[in-house]
Amino acid sequence: MEVKEESHREDRLSINRLGLWLFILSDGFLFIALLTTRFYIQGVQRPPELNQPLGLVISIVLLLSSLCAYRGETAAAFGDIKRFRRNILFTIGLGCLFLAGVAIEWTEGFRFFPPSTSYGMVFFTLTGFHAFHVLTGILALVIVLLPGQQKRLQAGNHWGVEAMVKYWHFVDVAWVFIFPTLYLVS
Repeated sequence: MEVKEESHREDRLSINRLGLWLFILSDGFLFIALLTTRFYIQGVQRPPELNQPLGLVISIVLLLSSLCAYRGETAAAFGDIKRFRRNILFTIGLGCLFLAGVAIEWTEGFRFFPPSTSYGMVFFTLTGFHAFHVLTGILALVIVLLPGQQKRLQAGNHWGVEAMVKYWHFVDVAWVFIFPTLYLVS
């Protein structure tokens, strides 16, 4: 009976992973569509008022959050709940710091290139869509930190953490393409 339950668990895990990858793939297509729209609508022009140093800083913050997320997932895989919590909390904090940086960018953007301009429309759509993904990633990471979820964490049984961290990495990779598209191309 135990072999059958283990087989069912492995099948379910495989289906969950496939579902996650299909979701990430479909969401990736949305990001690709938005990125290509930037070039179709705006070409390679960007406003000189764009705060490139701030864009670089928030990019570094987001990439560091991915490292913390990875470390948290690894700790969960080995059943190290203390290290898992610490790294996921760092990830959440860095994600919030990233969102604060985007809010500063938006404040400056509304002044120099409002959404009524072609660059403003592209900028606010891309950064807003991405910021929404960061926010949902933060909320998902908070859920895996809930005490009820942590009681279910054991070495080798951490699918919820694995899924949320893969989603977080996807959001980071999306930014790796958004940053040069918005901030560097000219």
